[in-house]
Amino acid sequence: MRGTRRKANSGDADAGFIVALTGDIMTMPGLPKVPSAERMDVDSAGRISGLF
Repeated sequence: MRGTRRKANSGDADAGFIVALTGDIMTMPGLPKVPSAERMDVDSAGRISGLF
């Protein structure tokens, strides 16, 4: 009988769920509280600012 070895448990209190990490799984970082789109703007001349 083959089993799966669990490497770690990762709890995310904000999202309210638990993820079991197995093998070589990489996790993604969380999103910021304020989206980057909030800092983007296009002025009257059509110039875009706040992309980076």
